Amino acid sequence: MSRATKCRLATLGLGLILATPAQGCRSRSGASVQSAATSGDGATPGPTSLPPLAGGTPCGEMGCTQFDTPQAAFEAAIAGAPLVVAIGEAHAQKGAHVPSSARRFKETLLPVLKGRASDLLVELMNPPSGCLAQAAAVKQQQEVVTSHQAATDQNEYVAMGEAARAAGIVPDLLRPTCADMDSIRDAGDDAIDVSLATIARLTGNKVIELVDRDQRSDADAGKMVVTYGGSIHHDRLPSKDRESWAFGPRVDARVAGRYVELDLYVPEFIDESDSWRKMPWYPHYDKARLGRKTTVFRPRERAFVLIFASTPG
Repeated sequence: MSRATKCRLATLGLGLILATPAQGCRSRSGASVQSAATSGDGATPGPTSLPPLAGGTPCGEMGCTQFDTPQAAFEAAIAGAPLVVAIGEAHAQKGAHVPSSARRFKETLLPVLKGRASDLLVELMNPPSGCLAQAAAVKQQQEVVTSHQAATDQNEYVAMGEAARAAGIVPDLLRPTCADMDSIRDAGDDAIDVSLATIARLTGNKVIELVDRDQRSDADAGKMVVTYGGSIHHDRLPSKDRESWAFGPRVDARVAGRYVELDLYVPEFIDESDSWRKMPWYPHYDKARLGRKTTVFRPRERAFVLIFASTPG
């Protein structure tokens, strides 16, 4: 895999280190594309024959369904009592002029999870205080790409955690060890691979820990564990060259298929760049025809793409 390809893929899943927006390579749309892993560029393609979701209006191929509200679309996607709901997004970058996926999730979808989710694990990496120098070095390495991110990204992730706590959902973040930070810092040309693999491992370990704890708890048994971050990691059917970057397969197996992967997109961020065009739902999304309502596609079983309605004005 070329370094240029790895650079593009880095935007799909590298976590926010030290509350700094995620590493990535800027796309032309003003969004850091987070979800090509679920669709194109070598990933396992999904069928186009899945039926539309209940409660909405059919709108075309790949299970296309439209809903009047994002809440109704979200409810339909997480129906069926999943134990893990893994959410991916396209990070807002500088120049974004409409609310991001993170903000929309916090304001419109997170309240749906009140009383139904025990935990929200966000893709923020918080190294121990004993290795802040290593973490600072990693942060500096990433500045060439993090400088393109919207200044609001960091605050929106923090606000998401605060909103979760207010709703009775316990927020948490990723906790790499000093050895993890050393490995990333010292990886040289392989730093992207090491970072992606580290995030996948930390997320998978924590989600499994939370699921196991919930199953032993009278108060939380059957509740969902929700993750929010780069969807290159939540893909449960990753391509061969991305298996080490994905926690999806391991977690999906642990919960015996009670696992849902969901991508959230802002239509104003979708453009004609290769990163978007390679997604299997892209040919079926016509913003002029579908943009007035929330649209959901089904690339494959238990995988959903939710595209918010266009922002008026």
